[in-house]
Amino acid sequence: MTKLNWGMIGGGEGSQIGPAHRLGAGLDGAFTFAAGALDHRADAGRDYGQRLGLAADRAYGDWREMLEGEKGREDRVDLVTVATPNSTHFEITKAFLEAGFHVLCEKPMTMTVEEGEDIVRTAAKAGRICAVNYGYTGYSLVRHMRAMVARGDLGKVRLVKAEFAHGHHADAANADNPRVRWRYDPAQAGVSAQFADCGIHAMHMASFVTGQEVTELSADTVSCIESRELEDDAMVNFRMDGGTVGRLWTSSIALGRQHGLTLQVFGENGGLRWSQEQPNQLYWMPLNGRLQVIERGEGGLSPEADRTSRVTVGHAEGMPLAFANIYADLAEAIHAAKAGRPIDPAADLYPRAEDGLRSMAAVFAVAQSGKARGAWTDARPPMFR
Repeated sequence: MTKLNWGMIGGGEGSQIGPAHRLGAGLDGAFTFAAGALDHRADAGRDYGQRLGLAADRAYGDWREMLEGEKGREDRVDLVTVATPNSTHFEITKAFLEAGFHVLCEKPMTMTVEEGEDIVRTAAKAGRICAVNYGYTGYSLVRHMRAMVARGDLGKVRLVKAEFAHGHHADAANADNPRVRWRYDPAQAGVSAQFADCGIHAMHMASFVTGQEVTELSADTVSCIESRELEDDAMVNFRMDGGTVGRLWTSSIALGRQHGLTLQVFGENGGLRWSQEQPNQLYWMPLNGRLQVIERGEGGLSPEADRTSRVTVGHAEGMPLAFANIYADLAEAIHAAKAGRPIDPAADLYPRAEDGLRSMAAVFAVAQSGKARGAWTDARPPMFR
């Protein structure tokens, strides 16, 4: 299969997320890293791009230069990853979609619901993929959870419990640290801090696994460090369109928690439990049965799990491999579109712009409900009501 050309905006030297994207995009040999505008400092971006192997004329100084340089090339990039600060996602993503590029945007996709609806419409009008990097849905056993729910192993799903809690912002002495402070500043972060940063990952995963969308929610938000304007802890109750009840806790002051992304799904015939810090095991408790441990890579799993299990059973699976599964999905989707054929159903799982839009609607609903002391609030974007 012909390799696709890939470009990246942001993710420069010292970036937390850039290396995970480059490892993920390159793992299967489906993409060639062909172009990039990696830093807001033009010279630094060009230098770092060339050190990573980009040709001098495709190591760009900024995203506008990259857009102009790529759109006229016969070997233009097929997919652009946007990994820049949150407030820039909308402008960059929209510009590349309108120019005919497929886009993978880091979350949050936009800063407002209106911008999110604009991106959904722009992608549809352009006939291009706009994916959002809810990368944890790339884990093999998360996809097996989804398959188990879809084929009815759990029966009707009654309750889903999601958590994404850590303690890395628990030190009040760091309140003025610029790397921390911006997250709780409405001028830079928007209407939400911890829920917009981590909570939307947990909520999206609940929807991804259950196949249901959040319709309404009630939120209790608090700034445990009082100098913060935005929340560092939130408890969110929600209802889903298939009748499932949801509970979600997200926090940045939970000392002793490291990453903390976990998901539990409880149905009438059984329950599932998975944790991102131990991604090789999925715990399955059938009704009136015995607790079972499903191992990633073992025989007899779903096609969705088999396709995304990259190393033999018993070996560790990590975040870059989960990202790689998102990129593998996108490579299959782009090749299918070029060939005019259906996409492999086991690969048709990458998060869409619609998911990014729903997450942004949930962010604003949580902020509104939190201010109203937990009043139940419509969590759907207007275009989906």
